[in-house]
Amino acid sequence: MGFFILEKMYDEDAMENAVTEEKSLGIVEPKRLSLAEPPNELVLESGKKLGPVTIAYETYGALNADKSNVILVAHALSGDAHAAGLLKNEKKPGWWDAMIGPGKAFDTDKYFVLCSNVIGGCKGSTGPSSINPKTKKPYGPDFPMITIKDMVEAERRLLDRLGIDKLLCVAGGSMGGMQALQWVASYPERVRSIIPMATALKHSPQQIAFSEVGRQAIVADPAWRGGNYYSHGQPERGLALARMIGHITYMSDQSMEEKFSRRLREGDHTFSFAPEFEVEGYLRHRGDSFVRRFDANSYLYITKAMDYFDLSGDKLIPVDKKVGTRFLVIAFKSDWLYPAYQSRELVDFLKTRFVDATYCEVKSTYGHDAFLLEFEEETHLITHFLAKTAQAIHNGN
Repeated sequence: MGFFILEKMYDEDAMENAVTEEKSLGIVEPKRLSLAEPPNELVLESGKKLGPVTIAYETYGALNADKSNVILVAHALSGDAHAAGLLKNEKKPGWWDAMIGPGKAFDTDKYFVLCSNVIGGCKGSTGPSSINPKTKKPYGPDFPMITIKDMVEAERRLLDRLGIDKLLCVAGGSMGGMQALQWVASYPERVRSIIPMATALKHSPQQIAFSEVGRQAIVADPAWRGGNYYSHGQPERGLALARMIGHITYMSDQSMEEKFSRRLREGDHTFSFAPEFEVEGYLRHRGDSFVRRFDANSYLYITKAMDYFDLSGDKLIPVDKKVGTRFLVIAFKSDWLYPAYQSRELVDFLKTRFVDATYCEVKSTYGHDAFLLEFEEETHLITHFLAKTAQAIHNGN
C-alpha cells in the first residue's frame, strides 16, 4: 500500500500550448457497434430492458497477440468516445489527447486503448435522443433510467463482441472513475488494474444536491416540454444554466482568482445586469457552447445515474471475496466537488481487504478539472503503475 503527495502548479496558457504541440495520434476513426438485440436486451438495474443498443467507440494502438494489453478509458459526465487524436475535418483533439498516444501515459506503442460513449449519452451511443424502435420517434422521457452498473454492462458486452476477455486497466476521472470501480464490483476477474481519479465510492448529499440543481434548471425551462422537445428544439436556457452551475464546481477558488480575479470585460462598470466581469462572460460562453454539443435529457439521465452510484460498505469487495486487481487512486487537493477525503476513504477500505493499492494526492490548483489538466504528474504516475502491472502479470502475479 503506497501513499504520497505531489505538489505542482502550472501556467494554464503554457499547458495548453504544450497540449497542442504534443505528438498526437493524427486522424482517428469513430466506430459503432449494435448489440443487445431482442431477445437478448440489456436487463437494467431498474428491471427494465433496453435493446437493441448502439455503442459508439474509438480505439487507439494495436491489440497484441494474446489480447493482454487492453486499456479501457472511461469518460466523465459530458465526455464521449472521442478521447484522443483528431476526427476528420475537426481541429480540436479528443478530451484526453494529452494522455493517450505514442510515448504518453497510455502509450499506444504498447497498449490498445479503447473508449466508448456510455449508454444514456448523446454522442453516438443509445440514449434519450435516439430513435425508439417501437415508436420511430426519439425516446425522450420514455428512455429507461440507467445506472453506472448498466453502463459497465454495456461496455462488457462491447468487449465480448470484440473478443476481449481481460483488461489490463480501466482508467477514468469523475464518472469515469465510478465506472472503473464498478468494473471491479461487477467483473473483478476481468480487470488486472484500475485508475480511479477524482471520484468517490458514492455520491454525498452535497454532490446529489448539485446534480439536482442542474436538473431543476433544465426541467424548469418551458422549452423542456416534459422531455418531448426534439421536434421543437432544446431547452437551451435551462441546459446552459445547468452547465454554468456545474462548471463552477469543476474549478477552485484559487484557479478562478488566477484566471479571472475581478477583472471587467470592457474595463468599466456599465451598472446593469449585463455580464461585466470576465468570469460572468466565461460562464455564459461555457453554457452557450455546451448546448450545441450535448442533449438536455442525457444530462438528466447521466447525473441521476451518478447519484444512484453507491459502492460503499462491502458493495465494492464483499468481505468473503479476495480481489487481485491493483489500484492507483489519484485525488487532487483543491477538488471540492470530489474532495480528497473520499478517495482516502476508498484507500482505507482497500487496506481492510488487503488489496494492492497506491494513493496519490496531487496539490493542483485546478479543482475537479485537474484530472483533465495535470497531465505531466499523471503521466509520471500512470506510466510506472502500468509498467509494474504488466511486469506482475508477466511474472504470474
